[in-house]
Amino acid sequence: MLSFFCRFACLILLVSGSSACARHTDVSQSATFKEMNQKDPDKMTEKRTDTATFAAGCFWCVEVQFQQLEGVDTVISGYTGGHVANPDYKEVCTGTTGHAEACNIIYDPSKISYDELLSAFFTAHDPTQLNRQGNDIGTQYRSAVFYHNDEQKEKAEYYIRKLNEEHAYPSDVVTQVAPYEKFYQAEDYHQNYYNLNPNQGYCQMVIQPKLEKFKKVFGDKLKGRAAR
Repeated sequence: MLSFFCRFACLILLVSGSSACARHTDVSQSATFKEMNQKDPDKMTEKRTDTATFAAGCFWCVEVQFQQLEGVDTVISGYTGGHVANPDYKEVCTGTTGHAEACNIIYDPSKISYDELLSAFFTAHDPTQLNRQGNDIGTQYRSAVFYHNDEQKEKAEYYIRKLNEEHAYPSDVVTQVAPYEKFYQAEDYHQNYYNLNPNQGYCQMVIQPKLEKFKKVFGDKLKGRAAR
């Protein structure tokens, strides 16, 4: 796990360096950037957030892992990528809706980058397992990145290609890269699930071990790390 993280960190440096000029050009020429320059400078310092959407197996696991990271404001569990409107948990569990259990990760780009979130995503689960994570089996548990813009799409595809070229895993990464469309927030009892149900069997046997490993890898990126 640690050797993979180091290898992935190198990929982050590569893509950050190669795309910095492109990002600057896109932003500086955008209508949004020009409009911002015409606004009150004090308002430009207001907090802004962006969203990443990942599917990596059971959303209870994904949710609590990303909640640990400095710069992540909110994690919302839900369903996306399918063809059924307003699905509920039981419907999604049948595997017939096309939806994946996923999380909207709302974050502050000034504190954590999309590159770092991708690193966390590929570390948080096994992206070589097709339509499953461990004993959770079905298309609803597939590995997927649902991109919100072209830059997110390009980064996800770049990392997958590089991870496969570098043989970071014994098998090829099978993560789906698809456009973000409609996201349906899961039922209230699914939100913040691990923190509210730490003694539940699945939380103890599946989520907690994964969470501890995640914390070890991202120790320097955790919230409240100065107090540890």
